[in-house]
Amino acid sequence: MDYTSIKKWLKENLTEERYLHSLGTAECAAELAEKYGVNKEKAYLAGLIHDCAKCLKKEELLDILHKMENIHEDEFINPKTYHAPAGIPVAKKEFNITDEEILSAIRWHTLGKENMTDFEKIIFIADKIEPKTRTEDYVQPIREALKEENGLNKALFICYKNTIKSLVDRNLRICPQTITIYNELLSVL
Repeated sequence: MDYTSIKKWLKENLTEERYLHSLGTAECAAELAEKYGVNKEKAYLAGLIHDCAKCLKKEELLDILHKMENIHEDEFINPKTYHAPAGIPVAKKEFNITDEEILSAIRWHTLGKENMTDFEKIIFIADKIEPKTRTEDYVQPIREALKEENGLNKALFICYKNTIKSLVDRNLRICPQTITIYNELLSVL
């Protein structure tokens, strides 16, 4: 994989902060992959490109989503999450990504889904706890949970709990899938 050209594309197509976030997510994903026994290089790549569609205009994102198959109506609830499924065709076109595990992790790094694989959980969590743009007070409880038995699920649960609280505090709609995943995680902790 030619990381130099990928980073060049990201630097040209993302804001500086989003670019730094992508680098941090890639590094964090590789660290978590090593800890949890999944492919470190694939995790790095997925983390690096997970936000490849983040800086597209809302109209562009909607155009991409309307052309995709299997987009659920819940994925249209919050425009801030459009970039995740839209990242699939961008990653395919710009970086020739065909690996389904990487593409799935990109798609589900914002909303998540029921029964996520460890790889998908790692990219989801790395996106939330990378140290380059995330605050220490937010990151620390999640990192602590990762040290415990069943750490991936405990960390994921904290992420969902924080998201739900934040959405409630801001009077924003909550995707029904978010509640389902929260309840699923609660039952396995």
